[in-house]
Amino acid sequence: MVDAEAPWHAHVYYDDAQRAAAEALRERLIALTAAGSEPRMLYVGRMAEGPIGPHPLPQFESHFAGRWRDAIVAMIEATGLRALVHPLTDDDLADHTTLAHWVGEPLALDLTVLDPPGANQGAARFGTSDF
Repeated sequence: MVDAEAPWHAHVYYDDAQRAAAEALRERLIALTAAGSEPRMLYVGRMAEGPIGPHPLPQFESHFAGRWRDAIVAMIEATGLRALVHPLTDDDLADHTTLAHWVGEPLALDLTVLDPPGANQGAARFGTSDF
């Protein structure tokens, strides 16, 4: 059961051929945020043009409450893009592995850059970018 108010992330990956689809999804999520529509997005990040943090491919991230997880996953699935959808807990490693849900084919992440359990050494993890 997903906690309705728990913070979640989606990292949507793309390659050159998928860039237009990723941009279109990102713009759709931004429009939802601006309009206050549902599902409600709390943050939609920039398009990262290369590997960043644990993510080996270009991606953008979005933040939302758990209540919107299924709707966000359905929107991503409809695009055919690959994504990592995960909760934000105090265990960064588990968030990106055992607690994560993949849309499409999973990627090998660089787990060495993730914070150890109980230690969030990076930026604020909800409502602003991790990177």
